[in-house]
Amino acid sequence: MSKRLPALKPREVISTLEKAGWYVHRQKGSHLIMHKAGSPNIIVIPLHTYDLPKGTLRGILNDAELSVGEFIELLRQ
Repeated sequence: MSKRLPALKPREVISTLEKAGWYVHRQKGSHLIMHKAGSPNIIVIPLHTYDLPKGTLRGILNDAELSVGEFIELLRQ
């Protein structure tokens, strides 16, 4: 199994994080804020039409406390 991050649109990342228990808390401008019950972290996702940069996606996964492998498994579901 490849551990490389695929090129994803922000909406694909949001739907995958929702599978992991995160929910949309609010939106301010072009940024969406997500929360998860029991987690002190918040996730901020920029809502743009282009693919998220790999570094931004890695930062989001770090904030969500998900490994690349776990994220890819959730993405495939």
